[in-house]
Parts: sequence; C-alpha cells; structure tokens
Amino acid sequence: MLSTIGIKPVKILSPDINETPHSKEKPSDYSKRIAREKIKSLLKDNNDQILLTADTVVYCGSRIIDKTAKTDKAKQNLSILSGRRHKIMTSICVRGVDKKIRTKSVITTVHFKRMSSKDIDNYLELNEWQDAAGSYKIQGFAEAFIKSINGSYSNVVGLPLYETRNLLQSSGLEI
Repeated sequence: MLSTIGIKPVKILSPDINETPHSKEKPSDYSKRIAREKIKSLLKDNNDQILLTADTVVYCGSRIIDKTAKTDKAKQNLSILSGRRHKIMTSICVRGVDKKIRTKSVITTVHFKRMSSKDIDNYLELNEWQDAAGSYKIQGFAEAFIKSINGSYSNVVGLPLYETRNLLQSSGLEI
C-alpha cells in the first residue's frame, strides 16, 4: 500500500509482541496500545531509522471482530456484521528522524447489507476472509455487501494512506 503513495520501505519487519486484548479493553485503546508496542519493540535494533507501525481493529459496539483461521468463527463474525454498522480503526505510530513518536488514529464506519446464510456461505468459499480483521476484505467480493462507507477506504483495506503520508512527512521523511 505504501508504494501507491510513493513510499518504498528500506525493510519490512515483524514485531514480536503479544497482541491479545486485555480484559475489558476498549477497541480504540487496544489499537493504540498495539501500534505503540509494535514501535517500541523495534526501537532497540533500529534506533537510527524512521519507523512506521500500525494496528487495525474491526469492532461492532465494544466487540472486537478479529482475524480467524476457522470457518465457523468467520461465519459467526460475518453474521454479527450483517445488516449493521461497524467501525474500523487504525492507529499509526511513526518514530521520526528527531526520535519523537507521533501517533494518529483513523476511524471509518462501514454499513453492511443484511446478508443471507447463502451470501455468507458463498463468501466463505472464496477464502478472502482468511487473515482479515473482521473476516472480510473490502478489496474483494465483500465490497458487494457494503451499503455505505463513511471515512477512509484505504483504512478499511488496512492503512489510511492520507494520514500515514502526512504523519511520515511531519516526522521528517522527505516524500
């Protein structure tokens, strides 16, 4: 996604952190905490680099609709989203050339149509839901279920590009 806004990372790292939500943790607090923990975990070995981390969470009310590898859980997730509005929040952290950590959170609201059991079963057969927060990917067939979207489309894909680019620029990255 970064290449679409003219950014080519020098390297891509996978932070090794525990991403389990805390008991009674609000989805917005969870997303911010995980993005910060990711950046802190990378500081030791990358102290001279501009760092970017992000965490995206899908939630309906206060319930996090997380990624799953299990079809029955994905079916349950999609049933929860069916006919309802839900939110996608991405928290972005950037550690800039000045070593200051800047954060930004972006929320997008998505309204799904009421999906029949057949709609859900057919979607599950496509396997697009695998490794996707909320058990769907907007950049695939699931877009056919979306009645409306209020906010950043790229946020729903997984990274709000407008805000990410601005945060990187304000952190000293020359774009």
